[in-house]
Amino acid sequence: MDKIRFATVWLAGCSGCHMSFLDLDEWLIDLAEKVDVVYSPVGSDIKEYPENVDVCFVEGGIANEDNLELILKVRERTKFLVSFGDCAVTANVPAMRNMIKGTDPVLRRCYLELGDTTPQLPKFPGIVPELLDKVRPVHEVIQVDMFLPGCPPSASRIQAALEPLLKGEKPVMEGREMLKFG
Repeated sequence: MDKIRFATVWLAGCSGCHMSFLDLDEWLIDLAEKVDVVYSPVGSDIKEYPENVDVCFVEGGIANEDNLELILKVRERTKFLVSFGDCAVTANVPAMRNMIKGTDPVLRRCYLELGDTTPQLPKFPGIVPELLDKVRPVHEVIQVDMFLPGCPPSASRIQAALEPLLKGEKPVMEGREMLKFG
């Protein structure tokens, strides 16, 4: 049996979903026998998102130009995309900045008003990605094939979602254990 080409992506979020993924513990050994991890911020130094990815779990909202560029590439190159965790599903905590209208007030508050010894705005083109006007959940920008809520989703929920995907089946997303937010 061919291994599934598997990826995970981390956008605007805290990486808690990836930490929960690592809580799969020994099951990760079983998973490694069934997937080739072709892109992930966990244990990988791959810089470019590859072609022909079978399944990708995307953590985080879309907050800046780099997030937007990556998510468009991910959707184009991925067969089955999972919005992974509450930040990807709803934009959650990263979207709190949406209450402050526009990027300028956000940057001024963070870097000037709350700056320590040398308050200055980050203006390094190519190094500091430009913020988008709003943080958006993944499905507002691209088509999502499945939503896996949770902040973060538990390891058991992640495993219950992954096991059917490994068999080429779509997970059944119903009941509190699979759908509860937070």
